[in-house]
Amino acid sequence: MSRPAHRSRFLSALDAGAEIAWDELTEGWILSIGGAEQSHVDLADPSRVFYEYLQRMSAACDLQRPSGQPVRALHLGAGALTLPRRLSAVRPGSQQTVIELARELPGFVLEHLPWPDSQPPRILIGDAREQLGALREAETEPFDLLVLDVFAGDDAPAHLRERSFYEEMAQVLAPDGALIVNVGDDPGLGFFREQAERMVQAQGSGGAPAFADVWCLSDASMLDGQRAGNLILLGSPSSMPRENLDALRAAGPHPAAVLDRMQLEDWLAGE
Repeated sequence: MSRPAHRSRFLSALDAGAEIAWDELTEGWILSIGGAEQSHVDLADPSRVFYEYLQRMSAACDLQRPSGQPVRALHLGAGALTLPRRLSAVRPGSQQTVIELARELPGFVLEHLPWPDSQPPRILIGDAREQLGALREAETEPFDLLVLDVFAGDDAPAHLRERSFYEEMAQVLAPDGALIVNVGDDPGLGFFREQAERMVQAQGSGGAPAFADVWCLSDASMLDGQRAGNLILLGSPSSMPRENLDALRAAGPHPAAVLDRMQLEDWLAGE
């Protein structure tokens, strides 16, 4: 594949330009939107992810089902499809659906970073919450994985920040499925705190918690709130195996912190 300096496309829904460029340092292709790096893709090895937050999300995906077993996955926002590519590589036969707000982005990405020779994802264009609602009405089979990767800090749309949105996401998950949320935030971590509280407080049928377990995955240095970065929220309608805590810590990247529900609630309370 040729390696031009860059390819570009205007994304009308975001009122911003998208660029794909080869990066010699990381030996991969980088998608930038509005000048900010969004995704890294290794076409030669789609199972390799470069960004640390995606490595943590990938580790959570790996523990959701036995190694190599196909999954049903729903991605709300997917950038250059880095995580869907990885899932397809390590779990052949997985059925994946991607919801993307920017109509021009999936075609632009797939034109210049082609999907490998495997089952491609179904791509739906529109608002994440609206499309999720349509899927809830149309789909009869629940998802094993739901990945939410649309947050870029406190300017996130209000309707995607509500507790009711987390409750709606829980409704499309299998009983032992997992919601994985990437939260990028500024120093102070006010937005992350808000989203963690929404997820912990989400209610299911009969007043029971929508997520029986909610964990946090991050670089250990993020938890003092002194710097900007990404933290991952991992939740399930069922209790997650305790041995997965150690597995996620061991998976890194290091230094890795994994908080279980009680530890996360203590952190939210300032304890």
